[in-house]
Amino acid sequence: METKNVLLELGRSLVEALVIVALIVSVAYAATGSWHIGFAVESGSMEPNMQVGDLILVQAPHRTTITTHEAGELSGYASFNNYGNVIIYRPNGLTSATPIIHRAMYWVEEGEAMPDGRPAPHAGYITKGDNNSGYDQPMLGVEPVKPEWVVAVAKVRVPYLGYPSLILKKGF
Repeated sequence: METKNVLLELGRSLVEALVIVALIVSVAYAATGSWHIGFAVESGSMEPNMQVGDLILVQAPHRTTITTHEAGELSGYASFNNYGNVIIYRPNGLTSATPIIHRAMYWVEEGEAMPDGRPAPHAGYITKGDNNSGYDQPMLGVEPVKPEWVVAVAKVRVPYLGYPSLILKKGF
């Protein structure tokens, strides 16, 4: 009889825990519009506005308007201490690639000159890390970022909370 009660109590606790997790995930999805609720910063390319180990809470791109640095300068819109939005994107649309967290600097149309002077192969965002000397497109060899390659838009920085993810991913 004692074992049955222990198993029954354990089952109840497990169900309660699953309901709580499902509730948290559902609320996070409802708030952000994305199953990706946060990303850990892996490099210093966004310093001083984002640090390695920060957790960046995000919003789905379809739930917000992406403002470039160029447009933000004109309108006065800033995020993370600089003009425009910080986006999280898959370089060249590759789902196997680690997403990059950089600022959308300006938009180019197909055929317009990119930062290195070459014509853009398609329309998209030209991006740059706040701490980088050059744009991603010539520096990292990525194409202009198509809107469908944008995974999320950065909204909130939580210092240090990204370290557990980095430890699990890279074994810091």
